[in-house]
Amino acid sequence: MAKACCLLSLAAFCLFSRYCYAQSNSSSYVNYPSSALVFRRCPDHGAFTDHQEGSLPEILSSLFQELANHSSQSRFYETTVGDENIAVYGLFQCRHDLSGDDCRRCVNQLPQLSNSFCGARVPARVHLSGCYIRYQADGIETSRVELQHKICGDTKEVSGGGFEELRDGALAAAESCVVTENGHCEMEYHGRMRVVAQCEGQLGRCDCAECIGSAAQIAQDECGSSLSGKIYLQSCFLSYGYYQNRDPTTGLFPEYRKAKGAPTKLVAIIVGGAALLFIVFGLFYSLRACRKTSDEW
Repeated sequence: MAKACCLLSLAAFCLFSRYCYAQSNSSSYVNYPSSALVFRRCPDHGAFTDHQEGSLPEILSSLFQELANHSSQSRFYETTVGDENIAVYGLFQCRHDLSGDDCRRCVNQLPQLSNSFCGARVPARVHLSGCYIRYQADGIETSRVELQHKICGDTKEVSGGGFEELRDGALAAAESCVVTENGHCEMEYHGRMRVVAQCEGQLGRCDCAECIGSAAQIAQDECGSSLSGKIYLQSCFLSYGYYQNRDPTTGLFPEYRKAKGAPTKLVAIIVGGAALLFIVFGLFYSLRACRKTSDEW
């Protein structure tokens, strides 16, 4: 009887542990929403002749495999794969805040998506919220500041005015920031503006600043008085967002706090801790009951 009682208590504890582990993994995935499709670019006509394209599916498959193999080791990787007839240059880039595992999971989705969207055609690009892949015929020169995609947010009158001056100051600060931070910048400007900028890993600091400067100019010209914007160029990314209401207790903007999942983590920690104390108390009580039952026998 005592043995059965103890085994039952141990089983309950193990089930709870497995549940907590599953919940922690699920929460981690939610806190890093890296798989949402942002945009894709596929060619109407391929870059190679029909004769050359015969080996293209195998070359792309080898390219995708090599990129995937490096996605857990680095947030950026570029390579060239080909045969005696054609060669394809390709790369992936992960968002700077992704861990190695999150980057790998994101990049591993890209080959299937690229095949579904673009087939065996080059050049092509598939951009998720956490990573992207792009590839083209090797040796083809492209502009690093070519606009790929843009998202301009809502337009709303800002109380007190001065929005454009604040935005322009924040974008200029991001251009300087990527130089000092080696290609990536995430900053708050005057407590009202949040800016994120990132360049591809092969760009030097000056080239990165030039790319971000071009993205800032596009944001000013094409997003105008929008309170937020995201500019995707060939080799860099820039986003900005203005928030009038800032949480004084956490120092975070409401939208950013929601994206990061800070309250979710705090609630999960509190609830998990309380549940763990309850389980430990229950296990201790069960063991005492088991011992008492054993003594009675």
